[in-house]
Amino acid sequence: MSRLSPPSRTTTAARRAPADVVPAGPGRLVIRGQVRRPLTLTVGELRERWAQRHAAVVFDCATNGPQHHTFEGPLLREVLAAAGPAFDARRRKDRSRYLLTVTGGDGHHTVLSWAEIDADFGDAPVLLATSLDGRPLDAVGSQLVVPSDRCGARYISAITGIRVGTCAPPDAP
Repeated sequence: MSRLSPPSRTTTAARRAPADVVPAGPGRLVIRGQVRRPLTLTVGELRERWAQRHAAVVFDCATNGPQHHTFEGPLLREVLAAAGPAFDARRRKDRSRYLLTVTGGDGHHTVLSWAEIDADFGDAPVLLATSLDGRPLDAVGSQLVVPSDRCGARYISAITGIRVGTCAPPDAP
């Protein structure tokens, strides 16, 4: 269960030229793969360049029981739009073939489909959190927040990379 508020602010900075791509490090993530403009972003840049959303979430942790947290950060789809996914945005079927692999600093990773976050499909308000319970995440890195998930397995901490790519068609029989 979660609540997502509207953006707390909007900025024109999101339209600035993309940052140079440099290796990921503490508090830094790299967006690459089938994108027109690979990006390297800090948590501060995620906070400054995109509108921040607020999400109060509860998820069941297998080891610690229910977890209640509040996150703030931009929508994943808005950040990825700045990288320019290599699909034809006018073609829904083209967009629906894309997958997003999100990797954390501890090697934990997960996969989402573009269709999950696309406004024409699932429209899930997935965040790249810049703060957790009011504490900035600059020193440790952004966190993937999937408010609709009942468990926290796709809440990736200390994100180091997001890879955008197509789903291969199934093999012919």
